[in-house]
Amino acid sequence: MKKLFTVDDFMVAFISALGYGFGETIARLSGWSMFMCTVASTVLGIVLEEFISNIVFSKAIQKSKERRIVTFAAIFLFFLGAQWVSIRWMGLSLIEYVHEEFIYVIINPVFGFIVNILIRFYRLWKIRRLYGDGSEGYVFNLKKGDIEELNKQNHPILGSYDTDLAVKTRTGIYVGEKYKDTISYLGIPYAQPPVGSMRWKAPNPLPPSEDVYEAKHLGASAIQVELKGAILKNHRQSEDCLYLNICVGIEKDEKPKKKNKKPVLVLFHNGDFTYGGSADPLLYGANFVENNPDIVFVSFNYRLGIFGFIDFSEVDGGKAYTDAPNLGLLDQIAALQWIKENIAAFSGDPEKITALGFEAGATSISLLAASGAAKGLFQKAFVFNGNPMTVHDTPVGSRNLAKDLLKETEARTMEELLQLDTEALKDVAQVLWKDMCAPTADGKMIPEDVYHAYQEGAASEIEFIIGIPSRESRIIRDFLSEAEYEMLTETVMTDISGSLDKSLATAVQEYVRAQTAISSELDARSKVIDQWIALCIYRCAWKLSEGGNKVHVMYWDEKPLIENLGSGTVDVAAMLLGNGEALQLYGNVLDKDLSVTLQEFLHKFVKGDALQLYRNEIKGIGDIDWEPFHKALIVSDKKFSCDTIENRLKEIEGLFVFAVS
Repeated sequence: MKKLFTVDDFMVAFISALGYGFGETIARLSGWSMFMCTVASTVLGIVLEEFISNIVFSKAIQKSKERRIVTFAAIFLFFLGAQWVSIRWMGLSLIEYVHEEFIYVIINPVFGFIVNILIRFYRLWKIRRLYGDGSEGYVFNLKKGDIEELNKQNHPILGSYDTDLAVKTRTGIYVGEKYKDTISYLGIPYAQPPVGSMRWKAPNPLPPSEDVYEAKHLGASAIQVELKGAILKNHRQSEDCLYLNICVGIEKDEKPKKKNKKPVLVLFHNGDFTYGGSADPLLYGANFVENNPDIVFVSFNYRLGIFGFIDFSEVDGGKAYTDAPNLGLLDQIAALQWIKENIAAFSGDPEKITALGFEAGATSISLLAASGAAKGLFQKAFVFNGNPMTVHDTPVGSRNLAKDLLKETEARTMEELLQLDTEALKDVAQVLWKDMCAPTADGKMIPEDVYHAYQEGAASEIEFIIGIPSRESRIIRDFLSEAEYEMLTETVMTDISGSLDKSLATAVQEYVRAQTAISSELDARSKVIDQWIALCIYRCAWKLSEGGNKVHVMYWDEKPLIENLGSGTVDVAAMLLGNGEALQLYGNVLDKDLSVTLQEFLHKFVKGDALQLYRNEIKGIGDIDWEPFHKALIVSDKKFSCDTIENRLKEIEGLFVFAVS
């Protein structure tokens, strides 16, 4: 995708040649030593190269084709004039210097390209050696030392501390850690621990505090299902999991304690509402903030599975736990409220908050956008693979989960459930993993019909980027064993059929039969699930657009590096945040050109700039105009294009009509 060198590079070479030629000749004619002539030539050449590069690659020039042409013509004419002067007055032809500069312009990028290719091949070799054909899904290659470091905990500080790295909030003073050009504040509590009598209760705000705490280590992850391909089974888990992390960049000439108001990017983690957390290295924000120091990055944990999404209304004593069906969402609201109240102390702007989410995190953001309970807590949303159809459309499913919990634990009342220890409940959660743990569209916190709420303008104040994956089922498959994936696809197919009228359900069944004739039934079901996921997300874009929202769509159609590993949520998360080392754990190598381009679009979105790249804004990459919905930014074969995607969503007869109805 990226060009090694462009016409602009050659234009810069013309002016650089003037600097090297005049610098060396004038110094020699002045009687300077050979060493000083070389120094003069180098200094003047570099100065002119930097000067002309700033002009040629500036936004003012690069944004307009006409200005580029005029600039190139002016540079060429200026060179010809300099050539005439140098021959007439100094007997110097600059053509030789131009020749040398052109060789330099060509050889340097080519050499760098070759080195990068060799490094990439080495990384590919390591990944293929670990993953083979990828049929085992995510296996990871974690070092013992990394796991030990990941599981360290923060402690109160009773003595002296580095005041330059300390930030005072309403709930305490937190001392972070500086690394390179970023300061991280990890493991900050945003609500009281939901333990003991607070289990299955809404989060309570923390009291004011003047106490001082370390903020160098991540807080515990939520209790979760430990799937085969889930990396956080290596991280400590606890019911006391309501922690967030903040990463702040240090801009040039900026002191660590200087408090400029910067836009805030808040990450909602993925995990199907049953696993995951901010400790996943795929979701670290330090690389993004280092590249974009004018953004403050925040991530956090929330309750999962039977601890976060379950309806006890039909359990003896359950009437006192009316918030239980959507506790995970209430945690997310509590985190956003803490951020809004305290982020200014970290140089963040509480009025410019962008929510970024993947999968369950994206679905959460999509639900909160339609909920009055989260009104005003974020102004923009970048959601990839967020599907409101994964919520319980009635409380029945969540109540059935509570019944299964009682059956597995042999408990009969809420009092008995509260007496169970964490590990016992975690074991039960592992048994019930395939039962749907998800938010409930209760008609109070979440509208009964989220799509209709969008259409009626419930989220009209929020600007959206909506990401649609083309083959997300392969990612899901990588986390599970083959038997688990088989069971899951059967459950999902039942849910899909139940959402459709009879004729559409029949069309889906016929599609599966036709596909089974050329592949396996499991693969056929996977294709249906992929199309269903894509269409449900496309439906979000459609309804939000009808409700008056400004919406951009991204369609991810990249092929995986290893055929049997998926390319979707995992790759997009790594690309957007620049987490190349983490992506290697997941069996892929970061494409730097894709990553830097997507990071720049995310940066522009958070800052409120137009979603456009002018030519060479990222050196060597052409201009891209990301048009609003109904157009989409299509990422395919390591290239970007902006076009419609409807033709990619119509393979199953009738489903597209259902999506936009």
